[in-house]
Amino acid sequence: MTRYIFITGGVVSSLGKGLMAASLAALLQARGYRVRIRKFDPYLNVDPGTMSPYQHGEVYVTDDGAETDLDLGHYERFTGVSARQSDNVTQGRVYQTIITKERRGDYLGATVQVIPHVTDEIKAFALADTDDIDFVLCEIGGTVGDIESLPFMEAIRQLHNDLDRGQSIFVHVTLVPYIAAAGELKTKPTQHSVRELTSLGIQPDILLCRCEHPLPESERRKIALFCNVRPEAVIPALDASSIYGVPAQYHAEGLDAEVLRAFGIEGAPVPSLERWDDIMDRQQNPEGEVTIGVVGKYVGLPDAYKSLHEALTHGGFANRVKVKIKWIDAELFEKGDDVAAFLEPMHGILVPGGFGVRGSEGKIASVRFARERNVPFFGICLGMQMACIEGARNTAGIAAASTTEFGETSEPVVGLITEWMSAEGLQKRTAETDLGGTMRLGAYPAKLTGNSVVAGIYGTDEISERHRHRYEVNAGYREPLEKGGLIFSGMSPDGTLPEIVERPDHPWFVGVQFHPELKSKPFDPHPLFASFIEAAVKQSRLV
Repeated sequence: MTRYIFITGGVVSSLGKGLMAASLAALLQARGYRVRIRKFDPYLNVDPGTMSPYQHGEVYVTDDGAETDLDLGHYERFTGVSARQSDNVTQGRVYQTIITKERRGDYLGATVQVIPHVTDEIKAFALADTDDIDFVLCEIGGTVGDIESLPFMEAIRQLHNDLDRGQSIFVHVTLVPYIAAAGELKTKPTQHSVRELTSLGIQPDILLCRCEHPLPESERRKIALFCNVRPEAVIPALDASSIYGVPAQYHAEGLDAEVLRAFGIEGAPVPSLERWDDIMDRQQNPEGEVTIGVVGKYVGLPDAYKSLHEALTHGGFANRVKVKIKWIDAELFEKGDDVAAFLEPMHGILVPGGFGVRGSEGKIASVRFARERNVPFFGICLGMQMACIEGARNTAGIAAASTTEFGETSEPVVGLITEWMSAEGLQKRTAETDLGGTMRLGAYPAKLTGNSVVAGIYGTDEISERHRHRYEVNAGYREPLEKGGLIFSGMSPDGTLPEIVERPDHPWFVGVQFHPELKSKPFDPHPLFASFIEAAVKQSRLV
């Protein structure tokens, strides 16, 4: 029997529901259970693909090509379970589905309403593809009391009644703020949040209380009394020094045990947390430190590069070093700032993905610095494209090299991809196609040159990586680029789309069209990030 855990949040946003869901899933998984985590997002966008990273953080991409909320990255990194398109739904997608059905006449003339049509669609999403799962954790985005989340709250209330008794529980993540002037933790916000939740017909079984100071037993009992839960079901959640210490911290506070108790499960296996103990040991006891300069355009918001940040950290775990990330705005190098002044202290330079012309010349200048100074360089998606343009301009003699993404050019080293093969068959796009969901998305295979640097890193000549881009490096420029030392070491299976470039005569210079950061995990660092940080460690010993 599949059991459901519905996770809601109260008082304020950004309490860490996604991290809590990922940690709880990891604990259940450590006990031997099969888990899956899902995210319900209340905004009206069909998916986050067209949203600014400054609005919503990074867009996470699944193997099956879904553009999803960044919390799915947490889910994958903590459990190792590959997310699917069915694991993230927005209110916009729900309404799009319903309106499509209504236009087709599927409702046979019925008046289409929030109840039952919207709530039924949400419930169907929650129940889909769960036959082989022991626990499905469903995180409800937003905060209790938000008007946008009401259909989702009603749907999980109904679903709790639809399922068998003991098949679902509610976990509410709330805030117990500390008032410095009074020197006290205050429980009233939690009480009001639970009252709001119960007014919607949902009685939480467990409260996870975020707090900056230890929660006294007296306050714990007080919360339990006013919120109609057992004192043991009030779980303190203090700030952690590392997100990878959260599973062990929640286990110590009894979260997973209380969840099993709420389901009436007895005699569950003891969780094996050696994996997390090893990760924390590597993080807390590094044997060195490297500094990586990330030259991007969304550096003002760390969540815009969340998976990238974590993948670099994982590369540090693999090499037992601390990775210090220096976020550098690419536009600085377009305003006259000295590239060398910023990049000389770096042990590695990474140019990440992005869209649009802003900061592009600064990224190209960063590539040139890394190439000429023999600093380890890693280009991802747009970063690879900028490496190809830099190589075309400065080593292949194509001074006008550019990309059609930034406007018309006589030398389109990078151009709009108009058709490609996917698992669904031939895909076609034009410049006039809608922006949403029209890129090359999801996992695609690539073949590596047998004696290449990347083949050695991967230990194989066939790989599959996740993509999210609309423009491709033009394979027609392969010959002049390779004469300039930039080798095409990875191609699509049909040999038409460049996937990886490298400079064999450089200490470490790799550009990839895909997003390897999306598949990196703390207990299984991506090989490219592990190798990049290894090269940065060697560089640190030279400076």
